[in-house]
Formats: sequence, structure tokens, C-alpha cells
Amino acid sequence: MAGVRARRGAERRAERRRAARRNVLVTVASVVAAVGTVAGLMSALDDREGGPQARPKATGSPTLEPMPAVPTPTSAPTPAPFRSASSPPPSEPTPSKATERPAPDTDRPAPKPSAPAAERLYRHGDSQVLDWVRAHQGDPRRPLIESRIARRPAAVWFADHAPQTIRSRVRAVTSSAGDRVPVLVPYAIPDRDCGGASQGGAPDLAAYDAWIDRFAAGLGTGEVIVILEPDAIALSECLSKGQRAARYAALARAGRVLKAADPQARVYYDAGHSGWHGAGEQAARLRESGAASAASSDGVFTNVSNFHRTADEVAYARRVLAALGGPKGLGAVIDTSRNGNGAPADGTWCDPGGRKLGRAPTLRTRAARIDAYLWIKLPGESDGCAAAPGTFTPGYAYELARD
Repeated sequence: MAGVRARRGAERRAERRRAARRNVLVTVASVVAAVGTVAGLMSALDDREGGPQARPKATGSPTLEPMPAVPTPTSAPTPAPFRSASSPPPSEPTPSKATERPAPDTDRPAPKPSAPAAERLYRHGDSQVLDWVRAHQGDPRRPLIESRIARRPAAVWFADHAPQTIRSRVRAVTSSAGDRVPVLVPYAIPDRDCGGASQGGAPDLAAYDAWIDRFAAGLGTGEVIVILEPDAIALSECLSKGQRAARYAALARAGRVLKAADPQARVYYDAGHSGWHGAGEQAARLRESGAASAASSDGVFTNVSNFHRTADEVAYARRVLAALGGPKGLGAVIDTSRNGNGAPADGTWCDPGGRKLGRAPTLRTRAARIDAYLWIKLPGESDGCAAAPGTFTPGYAYELARD
């Protein structure tokens, strides 16, 4: 019996060992199958996505640059802007058709409406176009007018005599500019515009001298560009010889006063535009007005409120400067606000159709003796035909801003 029990015990122990081995084998097989399944899934995923190299890498969320902020309007009052025609009367010669070639791409505005404002130039927060944008948020023309006109730096005009407030109004602009460069336009010379649409100004030259003194007192000590009296030199045929000499003397004095008040002020004198007077003739008038003296002048401006192409104005400005003489540092600034399509072939200057915005304002022209391209005439403000002179006209602004 003992032998039988011993045999059975050995058989039971052997059976338990075989069962244990079977369990181990089953477990190993399960693990292998699971690994195979995972490997198969990963292989299938790799095949579908082109392998590990084709898998997209995680990236951050795209960011959108914000539009430049619109400055807060200053609390000081600003005058209702007048705008100079800056163009010859009908008897003056009109530009030749040779200058009316198709506009090069460089005369076009920046294609992206969200482009930042020009470096360092100041954009004043109180203008008719900004008033219109704020009041017409639902107007379908508003986004284009806002992005391509309202957000660009432009000149601030001082067109009424008002000697009691001129200092504070100028100071309100220059003090709010910070490290940006404001462009200011004193426009109060007596008999301005020869009695045309923008007529007005100080009652006489003595009053003008006092007005300029107060204007200069508002400049402060920062960098500023002064566009001194558009049309005052180029459009002076309505004056007698003696009256012209007196006006030119007053302008020379004005430049000296402005630069003495603020050594960082850059003062530019009226050179008309390339379709008007010859360079030599205009240079002679400019010399009489102090434009060749470093004490009163930093150079000349051209094309204010007109439409001549940038390339034509650059060439003309250089001819004027060469004929003017004076310090080598004299330069020129060009109004590019509405010259994207050039001037009309028929010489029309008062709110002509078919015009476009020109180059964006900048202090970096990369052109010899050209200090800046500026928007001196505010695009969308009438010359006096579509509406009263200086009145913002949204339909006109929209046409200028469209591609």
C-alpha cells in the first residue's frame, strides 16, 4: 500500500508541475500576443501617416499682430483744417503727358491694411477722418478707410489766425507726441491762396509775425517737422513785387523764429511741385524767403495737396536744391498722400477722380536728399469741389483707399 500511495503522490506532484508550466506558457503567449497587437497598431498608424517622420510636430497657436492703437484725442481745441490747392491757376502750364506713365509699384500704398504706422512719425488723435470712423462703425466703407487712412500718421494743420490760442494748441500736439515726430503746418500767411478756395490768414504781416512767435512758443524742445505755409511762395503772382518781397521776408523771419525756439525743429519751405514752376525760378524765390539759410531752413517741400508721382517729385526737388545752393544738409520732403496714380493728364487738381493713395509716410526714404515722404494733405478731405475746402468726404476717401 505504501508503494501505491508513494506512486500516486509522485504522479500528483508531477501533474501540478505540468499545470504550472502550462499556466506560465499561457501567460507568456498572452503577453506576446498583446505586444504583437500593439506593434501591429503602431505599424498601421505609421503606414497611414507616412511613418514617424511624417507625423506633424506640435506648434504654438498662431498669433495675430494687433492693429496700431488710435491715439486718444487731446483735450485742447484744434482748428477746422483748411487745405491748400498747391496747384497752378488755369493759366499755368500743366504737366506733360510724358510724366503720366503708369504708376510704378513703389508709388502704391502698402498692400496690407494692418501694416503698422510709419516709424517715429506721430499720428494725432484729433482729425475728421477719425471722427468719422468713430461715428460710423457700421458703415461698410469704415474698415478700409480706417486701416489705410485713419491709422496713418498725417500732418496737423493750423489754419486760423486766433493768436490767443495758437500757442496752447500747438503745445497740445507736441507734448502728446512723446518720442514720435509730429508734422505741423502753419497756414496763416496774409492773402493766402490768392483769394481762392482756401483764402484767409492773418490780417497783415505784422499780425502774422506775432502769430508765428506764439506758434513757435508752443513747439517745446522735441523733434518736429514744420511745413511752412504751403503755396506761400509758389502761388504769389497775385501780389505786387513789393508785397512779394515783404512776404518772403516774413517767411525768412518765421523760419528763424521757429528754429531758434526749438533747435530740433526741421523747417521746410514751399517749392510747389514738378508740374508748376521751373526749378531755377522756384529756387530764386526760395532764396529770397530764407530757404537757403541754415538759420531758418532745413530744405523744401513739394507736391502738397497735389498728385504728381514720387519719382517726378524726387527729381524736381533735387533740381530745386541744386539751384538753391546753401548748406549741403538741405533736403526735401514730398507729399505722397494722393499720388499713387499720378496727376490727371488734363491738369485737374480739385478733387479729381481716379486718384489713389501714395507711399505710406516714412522718415526712411533711402533716396539721396529726400528726408521724408509725408501725408501733408489729409486723404479724403476735399480740395473744395466735392465739398467745402477741408471737409472730410467718405466717398472720396474710400475711392482713394481702394485697390
